[in-house]
Amino acid sequence: MIEIRKTAIFAKWIDGLQDVHGRARIQARIERLAMGNPGDVKPVGEGVSEMRINHGPGYRVYYIKRERTMIIMLAGGDKSTQAKDIKTAIRLARNL
Repeated sequence: MIEIRKTAIFAKWIDGLQDVHGRARIQARIERLAMGNPGDVKPVGEGVSEMRINHGPGYRVYYIKRERTMIIMLAGGDKSTQAKDIKTAIRLARNL
């Protein structure tokens, strides 16, 4: 199983989600990702990938894979904040 780590920005975002069902679906997708099944994912630049969750406002989770054993969850958001969230995720990835 792949180790999952979270940035403080990601942890704050997911812990602050009011949508309990959305949070559960995001957590389930992260667990699948840890087992090697990323699902609906696309690259957004500089090694950062966007995992799309088709629930509620269209949640997006941004992560980067390090080697074969670790994934770092960088940031999260939804379709309405997508451009800003991608910039944040890429900035965080550069500073790792």
